[in-house]
Amino acid sequence: MSESVAAVPAHGLSVVMFCSVIDNFGDIGICWRLSRQLVAEHGCQVRLFVDDLQSFARICPQVAPAALRQRINDVDILHWQTALPAQTLLEAAELCTVQLCIEALACTVPAEFLNALEQANPQALWLNLEYLTAEDWAGGCHGLPSPQAGVRLKKYFFFPGFTGDVGGLLRESNVVASARYLQQDADARAVAWRQLGLTLPAPDCRVISVFAYSQAGIQPWLDLLASDNRPNWLLVAEGALAQYLRVCYPALQQHGVLQSGSLTLQILPFVPQPDYDLLLALCDLNFVRGEDSVIRAHWAGRPFIWQIYRQAEQAHLEKLHAFLTLMLADEPPALAAWWRQLHLAWEQEQNFAAFWPQLVDNFDEIQGLMLRWQHKLLAQQDLASNLVRFAQNRLIMSRNFS
Repeated sequence: MSESVAAVPAHGLSVVMFCSVIDNFGDIGICWRLSRQLVAEHGCQVRLFVDDLQSFARICPQVAPAALRQRINDVDILHWQTALPAQTLLEAAELCTVQLCIEALACTVPAEFLNALEQANPQALWLNLEYLTAEDWAGGCHGLPSPQAGVRLKKYFFFPGFTGDVGGLLRESNVVASARYLQQDADARAVAWRQLGLTLPAPDCRVISVFAYSQAGIQPWLDLLASDNRPNWLLVAEGALAQYLRVCYPALQQHGVLQSGSLTLQILPFVPQPDYDLLLALCDLNFVRGEDSVIRAHWAGRPFIWQIYRQAEQAHLEKLHAFLTLMLADEPPALAAWWRQLHLAWEQEQNFAAFWPQLVDNFDEIQGLMLRWQHKLLAQQDLASNLVRFAQNRLIMSRNFS
């Protein structure tokens, strides 16, 4: 083995991760969670390059957008600027210890960095962390090498997912237990509501969180909630839907809260990730969008409805159907068919209100479905653990054959 190549340390890997914030904060949300878990649970040293610190600060208020380099939760955060090659932010002594370079979610690691890393440590791994999918083909591609012309670094595909033949889901060791404790302990819930800056809801109030893209057909559902004999508190996360509702209800622009019959409609600002996890665990029902929030909804253990990230020519619907097929594989056919139709109604913005009465009447059955699905996923290893094991095994193989 060359003296310039560091052996796999017992305390964890030396990792560099690149994240480009494209839109909707999902990319940085995933990378930030993964970075923290790699440090906290696997003893890794993580340097996270992010190209948009302003957006990062929306979900992590400790971030200083003007800083070139800062350290938060034991993660080194570096501002990735096109005019400033990434390797100039790392000293040569740091670069030669890097064992794993993660290219997250379709971003492109600068060629200058890859060349410098190859020179400093030619046995370092280069991992392409892909977007989440439940489609069958991902299992056949997960872990495959991806040779790159003119680059000696070994590159591999790594797919998150819902089955044992892919890389798993982001799941910290305590996240499910924390959610269950919160749901079972009234005092803990009261503390959590205060932490969120919100009033403790009445015992009979149905609390619903909504994080969604556009939802032009939402008005009939809001009318149902307003005419209900049970109070409903709808907490709408900042974003496209919140902007739409402000146009529909001018009072929301002034106060952020609207009371209409049995419905309290409230807009929530962006919150730090731990607070969003609290919110999902506190609510009775969660509407989530994209990748990061749907994973968190799984661990909250509450019924959730997923609005998947939209793609051209309705390609995202295949991903949604693949996910629902896995989730509903062992459920009664009538329940599975109805739950799929409900998801499509919300996704396609078509008459979701028609499904609401049946959802209310069969809420306990849906809650059971969610817990059964969660139980299946908990039997699998989490993404960070799988990723670390994958990298360590290949580094050891590389060292043994060098």
